[in-house]
Order: sequence, then C-alpha cells, then structure tokens
Amino acid sequence: MSIKETHFSFPQQTDFYRGKVRDVYFFDDKLVVVASDRISAFDHILPEAIPFKGQVLNRIALHFLEHTKDIVPNWLESSPHPNVAIGKKCEPIRLEMVVRGYLAGHAWRTYKSGERVLCGVSMPEGMKEADKFPNPIVTPATKAEEGHDEDISEAEILAQGIVSNDVWQALKSYSLALFQRGTEMAAEQGLILVDTKYEFGLYNGEIFLIDEIHTPDSSRYYYKEGYEERQQLGQKQKQLSKEFVREWLMENGFQGLEGQEMPDMPASFVSHVTDRYVELYEKLTGRTLERNPYKPEEIEMAINSSVS
Repeated sequence: MSIKETHFSFPQQTDFYRGKVRDVYFFDDKLVVVASDRISAFDHILPEAIPFKGQVLNRIALHFLEHTKDIVPNWLESSPHPNVAIGKKCEPIRLEMVVRGYLAGHAWRTYKSGERVLCGVSMPEGMKEADKFPNPIVTPATKAEEGHDEDISEAEILAQGIVSNDVWQALKSYSLALFQRGTEMAAEQGLILVDTKYEFGLYNGEIFLIDEIHTPDSSRYYYKEGYEERQQLGQKQKQLSKEFVREWLMENGFQGLEGQEMPDMPASFVSHVTDRYVELYEKLTGRTLERNPYKPEEIEMAINSSVS
C-alpha cells in the first residue's frame, strides 16, 4: 500500500502545505513533515505513487542530518514514524544551494548546448559527461513557490538583495562542507556523490539546514567501482538517483513542456522504481529496509502522540 497523500487535522495545527512529495503540517513553533510516496520529475507529480519511497527518503535524510549536525545546525528534532520528521519551524531562505562535483544532469545539458557558464560559474573546456570538475561548483537556483526553480548567479543574488553577502558566504561555505561530508560518506559505501542541493532557513536569526539532505530526490550518485573504466570507454555511468525516471519520461515524450502529456507508468516500472529507491537506501546506509507498508492512520497516531 502506497501513501499518496494525507488528510490529517490536529487540534494545535495552524496551517497545512502540500508540496510535490511532502505533506507539511504547521504548528506554532514546529513543522511535521510527512514524506509521501509521490514522485515528481520536471516539476510535475507523476500519476503513480512509488511504494516505500517516502520511508526511504525520510530515513536517508535522517541518517545524513544526524551525521552533519556538527557542520551546521539543522531543523530536525524527532522522527516518531518512518515517514515522519518533526522539527523547528524556520523561515526559509528562497534559494536552492546546488553543488556539483561532476558534469551531469542539468549542467551536462547546458554544457552540451555549447554554454560554458552556469549560474555565473565557468566550466572548463574539453569535458565530457560525468567528468569530475577540478573542484565542486555551487550553482544556485531561486526557490519558486510554484513552477520551475530558476538558475541564478551569485552576482544576481547579491544585486537583488535575496540575502546579504555575509549570509551568502555562509551558505556557500556550509554547502561545500556538507558536500564534502556527503562525498566521504558515499565513498565509504562504494558510491560517488555527483551533485546535490541544500536548503537553509533562519531560526532566531541563525542559519539552519532544512528539508532533506543527500536523498535520491535531491542528489545523484554513481557507482565508484568501474567509474574510471566507463569514462575511458565513453560508456554511461551506472547511477543511483532519480535521473533514470527523468530519462524514462523523456523516452516517452515528456519533459514537462507545455502541450506534452504525462505517460502512464506501467506496474512493472513502478516496481522497478521502488527497487531502485530501496537499493539506494541500503547502499547509502548499510542497513536493510524492511518493506513494511504503513497505513495513514498509523502515521496520524504517531504524530498525535508527539505533538499533543
């Protein structure tokens, strides 16, 4: 049984927001975030939910939040259920801090088009897909309330006053330090952290890491074994991420563009996506995921016992 969406109402609740993947319940000073089994790509929610995906996302995020809190404080306080995270209600900073260690995804599509500058950052000549950058680059995006996030440069961020220079420098420093930690932890499990995004907020004037971290929805991973050989032979890298879902959609004529129709996902592909998410959880954490389906009422009960 997959959890496509929740419809809870708690006595102390002040607001509710449904994102592409998460259902967020607001309280005076807390957020309760339910990771659903919805899946999105190209800023569209796909019609079929992916069983166990919410658990995988939440548990990976908890794993990395715990292992990075020495770098920057984060919003998390507790997790009373595998699909639920409860934490501090921060004021979001409207930027996605995208860090790229390798030429892949959006950066590769930009590079392939002939562009050599992304978000004001120069990319070296002579690179091919999946090559490692000399040093990780930060390519931020504006965090849109609806629709597409948009690339933005450091100069534009400061000119528009989205954040002060001091806050920007802190965000950049935190993002690179988190990426380094994620890279080290992935390497221990035989993986390469290719790129990822971080989101931050303010809590009592202090910068906090918010949202998820190093999950397959926010990150791309390659297998370390065979990486060099595949690059030398010009072969596609073996990866664990959501990119294969985007590729499947593109093969079926959908990139989120106007006039395009979302293809139906056959049951066999839905099952395949579940297997890939579970594989990433087990590879990243070294733990086995027991595929226990949860009912919405179990989630509601766990939240109630934590916020009442």
